[in-house]
Amino acid sequence: MLSSAFRTSATSVVLGRGRRAASSIALKYSNAIYSAALKQSPQVLTKVQSELNAVSKSVNEVPELKAFVANPTLSAKERALGLDAILARAEGAGPKKEPISDLTKNLLFILAENGRLAQVPGVIEGFNELVAKYRGELEVLVTSAAPLPKDLSTKLETILRQSQAAQQAKSVKVTNKVNPSLLGGFVVDFGDKSIDLSVFSRVNKLNNILQQSI
Repeated sequence: MLSSAFRTSATSVVLGRGRRAASSIALKYSNAIYSAALKQSPQVLTKVQSELNAVSKSVNEVPELKAFVANPTLSAKERALGLDAILARAEGAGPKKEPISDLTKNLLFILAENGRLAQVPGVIEGFNELVAKYRGELEVLVTSAAPLPKDLSTKLETILRQSQAAQQAKSVKVTNKVNPSLLGGFVVDFGDKSIDLSVFSRVNKLNNILQQSI
């Protein structure tokens, strides 16, 4: 089912590539799983999102799984075993354990068969952007060299919520991601826009940039 959805709807929804620069290949898979899930029902869309986020968490938390998805040289048998481990961890354990849907399983198997497991993070990020857009949510990612001080974080969030894009959204979610390679600046990403601010003194300029670029 997903494979046919990938063929027919891979280019039906266009996502901005600005903030995470997900590859065009990853976005095609994002579009396919999004379209296939929403076609069934909003409830299925929510379930698939929960599953994909669990997969993402599993990959990020377990070094072996992270290395697995990034390794293009694995045999078909090794890929199958690795996917089983990812799915088992994503399902969780205990009485609340819930089987992973066929849509999510098929997505991962197709990525593995096509040698695209390295695209998993981009596929999931692209999918979440599509879901956020569908729900009228504005997701803002603030990437900084170190966790933002509370006063800066509060001021930045206040400015963002006053932007035209935020006022048109049903809700706004601001997330701070740490990337030491930025050294001293931070980058604000929302939708297909990216604003690079290198020093704290430029935060006030963010409001003008938002008003001019939206």
